[in-house]
Amino acid sequence: MAGGFSGPRKVAGVMKGYLPARLLRGQVVVDCMFFHYRVKLLDKIGREFSGYNILESGKRLFDRKPLQCSLYVTDRCNLDCAYCTEYDNSRPHPSLDDLKKWLRKIRELGTMRIALVGGEPLTHPNIVELVRYCRELGFATSLTTNGFLLTRKLLAELEEAGLQVMQISVDRMTPSPITRKTFKTILPKLDYFRDSKISLHITGVICADTLPESQAVLETGLSRGIPTEVRLVHADPLNRFRVDRGPREELERFIDSMIERKRRGEKIHTSEAILNYQRSLLRGEHVEWTCMAGYKLFFVSAQGKFWICSMVHTDKHIMDVTLDDLYANYRKKSCQEGCGVYCAVSASLLVEKPIAVLGKEIIARARRVPSMLSPSSSPRINNVRSVRVTNPEGTDEMNGSTEGSPSTDERVTLRKSA
Repeated sequence: MAGGFSGPRKVAGVMKGYLPARLLRGQVVVDCMFFHYRVKLLDKIGREFSGYNILESGKRLFDRKPLQCSLYVTDRCNLDCAYCTEYDNSRPHPSLDDLKKWLRKIRELGTMRIALVGGEPLTHPNIVELVRYCRELGFATSLTTNGFLLTRKLLAELEEAGLQVMQISVDRMTPSPITRKTFKTILPKLDYFRDSKISLHITGVICADTLPESQAVLETGLSRGIPTEVRLVHADPLNRFRVDRGPREELERFIDSMIERKRRGEKIHTSEAILNYQRSLLRGEHVEWTCMAGYKLFFVSAQGKFWICSMVHTDKHIMDVTLDDLYANYRKKSCQEGCGVYCAVSASLLVEKPIAVLGKEIIARARRVPSMLSPSSSPRINNVRSVRVTNPEGTDEMNGSTEGSPSTDERVTLRKSA
């Protein structure tokens, strides 16, 4: 129209009068930005509830099929943490063909989720193709790593392959003789996840060595909008882990604080049921539950052996396992009193007490939604370059490298085979 005016237009569902075209163009840009914001917001809210796979998990509450399998894609690891017995660098990587064969069998059993573990999964040369195959089979797929070998390129490849969840293990702010899984190494790499669709969470282990820095680990993760948890080291009746658990009173106070923060809606990445369970362990209290390891949740070793859990092994090959074999493990076990295999405890409590476990989890996650509506609620993962980490033991302050590599004195290479 003359004078640069247009006729009536409907913008964002509202009929606009005769507005200048330049204003209409500006309005359309604003509306597009608002639409994009709403889509991202809905996606963010959806992710808060997708981690539990509530609908899929519901199917497994009423049938005899397994919910989750943890597959050791390799026994090899580039670190040597004192509390860990789950690596053996004398063994070669399993072949991709073998891993695919085992995955098909695991899926045939009805398993919904696959957790790729190790060892260090990123040491396997075919890890990206393996993730892609998991997704082709229909698994909800996660991967646990220490993050040392993670690069921006590798993360992009894993995302393209379909990886949904990555768990990075971080025990301390700075290295110690017990563990080198620290924020000193990982902080710069968090920037890789700023625009990634892969859901990231951080998990640490609490023992006497890590306890002085566990609070800082938790705060560092949560302050960046990353779901974070720190959990008690596994029970160690055989003294295999070379670590002390730490003073009970201090551990109990820390767990109590995580329970309270979770109830407030903070991103404590574990269920309240597990936090209560860990507190009961510290108090020496009996917890009534039936272990479903080997049934609803099981492990497959890097040699293809069926394991009840990470601590209870069998010589039976996964290719020979039937649903009846799995169901036979639905029973109380002599080793379950004081069990520290928390994924097994979590799956058992979920199936045994779904309303209590899921109800509290849904409420806790719903409490996060109001903070998401705030313009300042976006995760601050991209602020890692400005973070300074101070070693409480008195060593120099350290800045994370923007390249995401450990400092020269902290580089860790794959140990030679024994």
